[in-house]
Amino acid sequence: MPKFVHLHVHSEFSLLDGANRIKDLPVRAKELGMDAIAITDHGVMFGVIDFYKACKANGIKPIIGCEVYVAPRTRFDKEPNIDNKYNHLILLAKNNEGYKNLSKLVSLGFTDGYYYKPRIDKEILEKYHEGLICCSACLAGEVPQTIIREGIEKAEEKALWYKNLFGDDYYLEIQANSIRDQIVVNQKLIQLSRKLGIKLVATNDAHYLTRDDYYNHEVQLCIQTGKRMTDDDRMSFETNDFYIKSPEEMEEYFKNIPEALANTVEVAEKCNVEFEFGHTILPNYDVPEEFETHYDYIKHLCDEGLKKKYGEGGLTKEILDRAEYELSVIKKMGYVDYFLIVWDYINYAKSQGIPVGPGRGSGAGSIVAYAIGITDIDPIKYNLIFERFLNPERISMPDFDVDFCYERRQEVIDYVGRKYGHDHVSQIITFGTMSARMVIRDVARALDVSYAEADKLAKMIPNELHITIKKALEQNRELRSIIWKWWNDT
Repeated sequence: MPKFVHLHVHSEFSLLDGANRIKDLPVRAKELGMDAIAITDHGVMFGVIDFYKACKANGIKPIIGCEVYVAPRTRFDKEPNIDNKYNHLILLAKNNEGYKNLSKLVSLGFTDGYYYKPRIDKEILEKYHEGLICCSACLAGEVPQTIIREGIEKAEEKALWYKNLFGDDYYLEIQANSIRDQIVVNQKLIQLSRKLGIKLVATNDAHYLTRDDYYNHEVQLCIQTGKRMTDDDRMSFETNDFYIKSPEEMEEYFKNIPEALANTVEVAEKCNVEFEFGHTILPNYDVPEEFETHYDYIKHLCDEGLKKKYGEGGLTKEILDRAEYELSVIKKMGYVDYFLIVWDYINYAKSQGIPVGPGRGSGAGSIVAYAIGITDIDPIKYNLIFERFLNPERISMPDFDVDFCYERRQEVIDYVGRKYGHDHVSQIITFGTMSARMVIRDVARALDVSYAEADKLAKMIPNELHITIKKALEQNRELRSIIWKWWNDT
C-alpha cells in the first residue's frame, strides 16, 4: 500500500462548505490505511480540539492546520472590489509553538483583518511563522492564481518569498482533480519545484467523505449561497473529486510524481502538536499587600461576609463548618483565584449600579459564594448542596452562571479586559446547528420543491429535542413512505 497523508481537509466547521463530520474523518482515514490526517478549515480553528480528540481515540495522528485567507494588500485595507479578493494559504502546526502562532494568526484575521472573511497579511505571517509548515493551497492560492493570471515568471517571485520565509517547510501543492486550470497549474508547479528546489506535496482539498457525497455537498453550497440547484450561476465544484481519496487513488493520479506523495508523509512526521487537558490556567488575581496568600484573602472575605449575612449571633456551627469545608475544597482543587476573579467583577458591577442576578445553577449551592456576594441565595435556608458545584471526586472546572443587565453588561466585559488585558479575555462561542425541520426546508428550497410540500414534510418531524431525520423516519411511517417514493421516482 502506498504511503500518503491528507494535508488539506475541510470539516463541518468550514461552515456550509465542508461536509466532513469531524468524528468520521479519523475513522475514514483508518479504513483507508492512513496513519494521520489534517484539519484545515477555512479561516477558523473551531473544530481543532474535537478533531484532536477524535483522532487520538481512533489511533490516528492529528495534524492541526488552517486554510487562511491572505489579504491582497494589508489586513487593514478594506476597499470594495480590491480587498475582498483574497488568496488562500495552508498552514500546518509543527509543534506547540506553531499551534500558538497559528492561533494568533487566525485570531488577528478576525480582530484586525475581517473584511468578508477573516484575513491575515504577510506582515503578521513574517512575525508568527515559527513552527509552521506552509503549502501553496488550491487554485485560490497566491502562487496558482499568479500562474493563471500573470504567468510562471511572476509566480516564481511569489514562491520565492514563501521559500525565503519558511525554508524547507514550504511546499508547492499539486491537487488531484480534473478541473482544467488545476491540470495546467499542476504542470507549472512541477516546473517551479524543479527550478527553485521547492518540494511538491500532493493534496485533494477534501470537502466531503466519499465520491457519493458530491451531490449532497453541491446542495449544501446552494444553501450557503442562497441559490438553487437549477441556477446556472450557482457555486459549484464542477467535479466530484473533492473527497477523502485512498492512497491508491492518489498514487494512480500522481504515478509520475511519487515524491509528492512521499512528501505528505514527511510533512506528517514533522507535525507533532500535543494538547494537555485537565490543567486549568487562570490569571493571577492581585490581593491586597496585607494578606500573605490568596487563600488568606478569600477566607477574610468569607468571614466578613458571613457576619453580614447571618449576624454575629446567627453564625451556627452548621454554617461555620460548611464554610470551612467549602474553603478547604476550593483551596485543595486550586480554585481560590477563580472565586476571587468572579467576586471581583461582580463586586465591580454592583459598585457601578449595574443590576446583577442572584445566581443560577449549581453555584447557588456554595455558602462561600453567598458570603462574598457572588450569589444572593442562602444555600442553608434552601438546603442546596455544594457538591453539585464543586466535588473533589469529579475534577471539572466550576462554572458560575451570572446574569448582568443586558444594557450595561459590556461595561463589565470592558472592566475585565482592562484588568487582565484585552488579549486575555474572550467570550465563548455557540454554534447553531440545523434542526431536522430546518434542513428539510433549506434543502427543499435548494431543490426547487414547493413551499407547501416542504412544509408538509417538515411538520411530519416529531416536535422533540435533538430529533434527527433518521429518528423521524423510524418513528413516522407516513414520512418514511413519502421519502421512499420520492427516492424511487428520482
